[in-house]
Amino acid sequence: MQPSSAAAPRYDERLTAPPLWWVIVLLLGLTGGLTVFPVGLLATLITVIVVSLLAGAVVSSYGSARIRVVAGSLVAGDARIPLTALGEPEVLDPEEARAWRSYKADPRAFMLLRSYVPTAVRIEVTDPADPTPYVYLSTRDPQALAAALSG
Repeated sequence: MQPSSAAAPRYDERLTAPPLWWVIVLLLGLTGGLTVFPVGLLATLITVIVVSLLAGAVVSSYGSARIRVVAGSLVAGDARIPLTALGEPEVLDPEEARAWRSYKADPRAFMLLRSYVPTAVRIEVTDPADPTPYVYLSTRDPQALAAALSG
């Protein structure tokens, strides 16, 4: 059965961790194994596996954030915001994105940011009942997200 076109996402992105982070996970596992190497080979192998799994779970969890535009809503992480409560999206290049997540940032804003994603989209919240001034979303394809929000 095909999903209806209203339920099909107009935009869907997962902010996965970069490959280098997975290399660091493996290095953490190896480092953990080396610390217990004097105890024995079995302890070393168990430590490598356990530390790698724990570090991998942390990286996977951090990189599981999703941004979706679906069924008249923006779903970003745990937030679900109706598109009618949002203004026009502003595409931010790496320089502007850095400014908006540092010295221009408002502590009341909703921010789904990942430091390893250089570009972003900023959307004003137009709902007068909502104290959130804007939504800041790190995204690898800001033009596509802005088009999905505007369309």
